[in-house]
Amino acid sequence: MLLSGQAMPEASAQTKKAKTSQGKQAATQAKTVNGIVEGTTEQSGIRAFKGVPFAAPPVGDLRWREPQPVQNWQGVRQAKQFGPRAMQLPVFGDMGFRSDGMSEDALYLNVWTPAKSENERLPVLVYFYGGGFVAGDGSEARYDGESMAQKGIVAVTVNYRLGAFGFFAHPELTKESPHNSSGNYGYMDQNAALRWVQQNIAAFGGDPSKVTIAGESAGSISVSAQMASPLSKGLIARAIGESGALVNSSLDPTPLAEAEKNGVEFASSLGANSLAALRALPAQQILDAAGKLPMGHFVATVDGYFFPKSPAAIYAAGEQAKVPLLAGWNSEEMNYMMVMGREKPTVENYENAVRRLYGEKADEVLEVYKATTDEEALQAATDLAGDRFIAYSTWKWMDLHSQTSGNPVYRYLFSRPRPPMTAEMGNASSGLAGGVVKEEDPNAFKMPAARGAVHAAEIEYAMGNLASNKVYAWTPEDYIVSEVMQNYFANFIKTGNPNGKGLPTWPTASNGDKVQVMYIDVNTAAKPEENRGRYLILDKLQTK
Repeated sequence: MLLSGQAMPEASAQTKKAKTSQGKQAATQAKTVNGIVEGTTEQSGIRAFKGVPFAAPPVGDLRWREPQPVQNWQGVRQAKQFGPRAMQLPVFGDMGFRSDGMSEDALYLNVWTPAKSENERLPVLVYFYGGGFVAGDGSEARYDGESMAQKGIVAVTVNYRLGAFGFFAHPELTKESPHNSSGNYGYMDQNAALRWVQQNIAAFGGDPSKVTIAGESAGSISVSAQMASPLSKGLIARAIGESGALVNSSLDPTPLAEAEKNGVEFASSLGANSLAALRALPAQQILDAAGKLPMGHFVATVDGYFFPKSPAAIYAAGEQAKVPLLAGWNSEEMNYMMVMGREKPTVENYENAVRRLYGEKADEVLEVYKATTDEEALQAATDLAGDRFIAYSTWKWMDLHSQTSGNPVYRYLFSRPRPPMTAEMGNASSGLAGGVVKEEDPNAFKMPAARGAVHAAEIEYAMGNLASNKVYAWTPEDYIVSEVMQNYFANFIKTGNPNGKGLPTWPTASNGDKVQVMYIDVNTAAKPEENRGRYLILDKLQTK
């Protein structure tokens, strides 16, 4: 327990007050390189610092520039509430923000620490949120760091620019840049946060040489991106990826010239024919215009700076951060409708859908995604949808890293389905990125019931935050699964190895046919992987 979380005798309280008035720091204060911040002490004794700036506000002339240094401040800066979330539309339903509104001025991070002093040198977790690079925030309760901090870890959540603000490229921006590049601002924000951690985390009792980066979906893709970038690879000791990688994915970086062309077209649609005109536009106008474009319109660029070449090429060449990696995905990352639309999942309809997708290569796909009954067709379509969406790219990342890094790789499959929603939720359904979509129209199309663990379902289990999610009627079994998964993560963050007392042994994934996978559910156990053939076929058919 921290002293500041306990009732103190009057004399101690007076001493603390006296020390503070003499210029010494209070227990809820920490001295960053930019100045002193004052946070709060949670009931658990964990100290929390929210809304700490790690870069200058990217507004005005700093819109679409790499993050700039924070200006120093005098006195004590309050860090007791979350900063604003980055500019975004409500695309995934209710994501449970606790942020102070929404703004371009959103480059803030949050720290939870169990350390009683700055001399403890505890391992550090830096977590990047998901949301398809168009939504999400470090204030979401599912990422809250208090539970991880209670395991002896300094936990950090980080905001980064999204969509048109985070990934807009333009020839004028490239010309203006000292690195002759544009785009990738969201990734550079994450890099700036990692540099902030190197400079400052010791003041919160953290060890800058023991930083684990982690994230889910776009956050996991971000982990793979930071590992690939020469700007970040020296700032990372270990990495955790939950469902997503920037390796043969739909969000892979595009050539800079192509992204610049898209940027010119977007600027023209806004009637802005210069950078000055673009930077003068209200943020909401840019956000609304970007929202009319297809999801994933603004993607990263192979800019010669953050990404010297494609991440897949970087991993294949062994030029990534050579660190231990723990990663995996969920048993139902996507439902069958991504493959079949609203057609009934029969064998005939399924085979026709695969032929539409793969043409003359369809027979190879049907050989590994077999279906001889309608029930098998439903499962095969579900598996193919999840693999195409995110599992294959995550597999490819792990496969390359295991071949070229010389470091251990630990792979999981999370298969615990969420329990039903609580009665209070009424007629609601889960959004793709973990939000909740409330449907008032009784005739509206209902998504099919989940058959496994859906995309984003594992976050609260892994981070120890089930209780903060009031949507689902969690059971004692769910809390058992959470304790196991969180302990695996905590052990890995501390040592680079998820194994520890009281946990089923998690072997490293090895090369070849006998890759070991930890199946995380009520009865967690390691087994050889069962579906390598699926990923080898998708790998063969990959044209990028």
